[in-house]
Amino acid sequence: MIVPEYDLNDIVEMKKEHPCPSRSKIFKITRMGADIKIVCQGCGSMVMMPRSSFEKRLKRVLEHNEVERES
Repeated sequence: MIVPEYDLNDIVEMKKEHPCPSRSKIFKITRMGADIKIVCQGCGSMVMMPRSSFEKRLKRVLEHNEVERES
């Protein structure tokens, strides 16, 4: 099984569109842990789901966050 590389603040495309008026499939990852919180880039709604569900629904990573964290 191939695990896609995704991290906090990455922009991702999901397999199904969000049921908002914009019908967007593009989301931003805002929280990572056992659950992952994503924000719809069309309407701004937050969706929280278990990591296993997120990985099944993830289509691809569109944009990686290039900000480096200081240790």
